[in-house]
Amino acid sequence: MDYLTSQSEDDFAKARNKAFINEIQHLLSPEESKLISLNDVKQMIKPINETYIGMKVIPIEKIVGSEGRYNDFDNKFFPKSSHLKNRWEHVDEAAIQSIDLPPIKVYEIAGLYFVRDGNHRVSVAKARGTEFIDAEVVSLQSEIVLKKPDNINDIIKQIINYEKRVFYAETGFGDITDYWCLDFSRTGRYDVIYNHILTHKYYLNQKQKEEITMEQAILSWFNNVYMPIASVIRKKHILQAFPKRTIADLYVWMVRYWDDLKKKFGDKVSLDDVASTFKQKYKIPVTKRLINRIKCIILRKAIDNAATDSNDEI
Repeated sequence: MDYLTSQSEDDFAKARNKAFINEIQHLLSPEESKLISLNDVKQMIKPINETYIGMKVIPIEKIVGSEGRYNDFDNKFFPKSSHLKNRWEHVDEAAIQSIDLPPIKVYEIAGLYFVRDGNHRVSVAKARGTEFIDAEVVSLQSEIVLKKPDNINDIIKQIINYEKRVFYAETGFGDITDYWCLDFSRTGRYDVIYNHILTHKYYLNQKQKEEITMEQAILSWFNNVYMPIASVIRKKHILQAFPKRTIADLYVWMVRYWDDLKKKFGDKVSLDDVASTFKQKYKIPVTKRLINRIKCIILRKAIDNAATDSNDEI
């Protein structure tokens, strides 16, 4: 075995071990160690159109995800599986020898980059501390600009904050209700709330000779729909069963659950009936989540070991 091969094998082993340690450190929040999927971001942001930009030199630190290989690397682009070994080491050997490789291909969205082609090259570049890389860029244009995230949860938080600013600005919700903490842990929920308000406004207008204003509808929905459900959530301590969720999250889920119960049992299902069964039905114990996560890691480690043994035989 020559020095070059030995060095590249050592580099891969170090990168692979870092991915494994990263996964262990996020046992209770596995999504935080995953590489970000472009499709997940597109579903949240919904880009307006696609524009070909061409060749650019882009900063490695702004490459945060992948179009199709997000299961093969972690959120720091370290390799998660031994089946990546041969190709990763070949790229690393080229880097050691300062051999120029073809530019990678990326999508740019909201100021961040996602790899279309060249995931191994990005992984090696990040492992070696490279700051810039040549890339062929296609831009997916959107109104929001994102700061560099560590994981998908950072992106979700940034998008939620953007959606909240837009919702409050366009509806005047905070000024009307004097309630500034309508917060969510998932994107797209402010559109749901807006539709709830519009539906509430429609039913109110069925009983009025003159159409009520949007401001009146917002205040009525807040006082007569949202707050009674929020009060029950607090009273029954339901939020404690759903870590990292908000009262507004549970409001949306409970309304959906309530609608399902009404379809099965009729309109006489009360809010107390909903609250008494909701937590029991949907709560997932912390111990069960932890056990499931440990099983996944053990299984992946076993697969890696099997792959390593197979390579050794070859």
